[in-house]
Amino acid sequence: MSETRNVNEIKDALLEAILPHVIFDGWSPVAFEAAVAETDVQLALANAICPRGATDLALAFHKRGDEAMVTRLKREDLSGLRFRDRIATGVRFRLEEVELHKEVVRRGTALFALPHLSVDGAKAIWGTADAIWTALGDASEDFNWYSKRATLSGVYGSTVLFWLGDDSVGHADTWAFLDRRIDDVMQIEKVKKQVNDNPALSRLMAGPNWLLSKIKAPAKMTPSDFPGHWSEPPNT
Repeated sequence: MSETRNVNEIKDALLEAILPHVIFDGWSPVAFEAAVAETDVQLALANAICPRGATDLALAFHKRGDEAMVTRLKREDLSGLRFRDRIATGVRFRLEEVELHKEVVRRGTALFALPHLSVDGAKAIWGTADAIWTALGDASEDFNWYSKRATLSGVYGSTVLFWLGDDSVGHADTWAFLDRRIDDVMQIEKVKKQVNDNPALSRLMAGPNWLLSKIKAPAKMTPSDFPGHWSEPPNT
């Protein structure tokens, strides 16, 4: 049959079709071929749209979750929350968006744990952290741009792993775990402030701080792998 759908429509159709198969076959060639057959897309066209087959659809699934989370964050009024609670809300919204596809997420976690796909997995998590910070209005342009996203990537990744094994009512244990992880980060920030407020230690750190001040955020927010942590804006 002639294919009149555009590339995005075909990819969306393939993604919808593959999800039930992923539960049983993972993000595998078998699941991809089943999705192709069910959507009546020519295999050559499907391979052109998704050169890596199910892997590309797994990344599309992750991106879809990010987009849904951003839409919800922009719709909700978070002005009454402390900034650290806005961050926690972003992570919570992200997981709630895929709550009905928990096994699909589990299969994706296993996929991107493979050595040859670990970079793709790290980029996907970084993208989620970037989406949260951007949606919450982060305007940092220096090293903090990297450190905020690196730390939130760690928080998000560990929370996903906890969530996958959590069978508590309403995932209450996951949200408690998330709060503890964010509290851990805020303790780091507390120590950082104490160092900066100490005359002797602040002089000692003058050189490293000057060097870090020269690092600028990229013109386009693309994944990177700088380590670090975030700082809460003043008066929040």
